[in-house]
Amino acid sequence: MQEIRILGLDLDGTVFDDEKRISPRTLDAMRAAINRGVLVLPATGRPVSGVPEEFLHMPGVRYALTSNGATVTELATGRRIVELTFDADTAMQIYDILRPFDCSMSIFIDGRSYTSTDNFDRMQELSPPSLRPYLRDSRIAVDDMHALMREHAHGIEKFSILYPDYPTRDAARAAVTAACPVEATSSLGCNLELNAPGVTKGQALLTLAGTLGYSREQVMACGDSDNDLAMIKAAGLGVAMGNAEPEVKAAADVIVSDNNHDGVAEAIHRFILGD
Repeated sequence: MQEIRILGLDLDGTVFDDEKRISPRTLDAMRAAINRGVLVLPATGRPVSGVPEEFLHMPGVRYALTSNGATVTELATGRRIVELTFDADTAMQIYDILRPFDCSMSIFIDGRSYTSTDNFDRMQELSPPSLRPYLRDSRIAVDDMHALMREHAHGIEKFSILYPDYPTRDAARAAVTAACPVEATSSLGCNLELNAPGVTKGQALLTLAGTLGYSREQVMACGDSDNDLAMIKAAGLGVAMGNAEPEVKAAADVIVSDNNHDGVAEAIHRFILGD
């Protein structure tokens, strides 16, 4: 069995069940891995302000990989181990290209998530019911997104956009990728996520591992969606959830139970605890 020293865990569709809960069994398995000396961290598309309390209050969780790998933050100090953000001019160009499409757009800047004031209600309409409380509580409404991006020119991490249907999403994706170099992925339904070129969860996870003196073979990652694909491929042990997209399953070394049946706990017990 590989000696796993770092465990990167996607949140939505992986650690969380469909009701956005982390089961007691999964929490216990995470704690047991930490007690074995494994570095357990969230590896999420959310900004650092969206890291769930269960991780923040768990002793031994030292880092958070957020915004699809745009940042890796040392939680105790706020120090950035990884910070790979957009050029501000490119970010504003992307925003202007996407605005004409029917969508709800959030921009992650310096660890927080912003949306335009006139976009806030549309965000609730387009989001899955289970995500609405999180989105409502985490998004900061602003009147002038261009002004905000100019003010935080070096901190623009990610675009997260919800669309009413796949044709609209695909048309927006084609328009923006034709005009700008971006890393385009999806994490749920009619969603589009944009990062700076080459920015992925996989690259960020391996950068953290190298910084701490660990090899690729000592890294394990669990995920389910398109934005997890690079991480599943990069890890020495890539684990796909039973509910994962076909491409993620095809790239994984192992497939475990789905997110509603403690797939993460199963993976920890099999490959870290040796049960």
